[in-house]
Amino acid sequence: MDTGFDLEQLLEEGNRIRVKPQGYSMYPLLVPGRDEVVIEQEDPSRLRRGDIVLFRREGSILVLHRICRRCGDYFFMVGDNQKQIEGPIGSTQIKGKVTTVIRGGRTISAENRLYRMYSSIWLCLRPLRPVLSKMAHCLKTLFRGKKGLHNHL
Repeated sequence: MDTGFDLEQLLEEGNRIRVKPQGYSMYPLLVPGRDEVVIEQEDPSRLRRGDIVLFRREGSILVLHRICRRCGDYFFMVGDNQKQIEGPIGSTQIKGKVTTVIRGGRTISAENRLYRMYSSIWLCLRPLRPVLSKMAHCLKTLFRGKKGLHNHL
């Protein structure tokens, strides 16, 4: 997630930033081209499982992923569309936390109980994600096929 702006500096200065996530690592909870997120600087001691954070990979790019678990000052991350856990990520690598998701002009607080519950369930389903994704793709293909067939009759 590289932009022309210095996102880290903006966050360090206390700014809230609004970005459109790129890539599909956070799909289906964040869809590129559809969703936006608001990120704010957060004290790492307040971060918990399920939070989406912006962090810098060691000597590399900024990434937006969800906290899978925490061990002291170290975090283990996973994208919503991934099975593999990444970490440990040091608290100094974390630059901010997603506080709001913007979908179709509607804002959803990252602290909304329904949103937290949904993302919690999705986090627990991590080992099954490849199977669930394949099933979802098959269903979409099936329904698109029927819809296309219906339109041609």
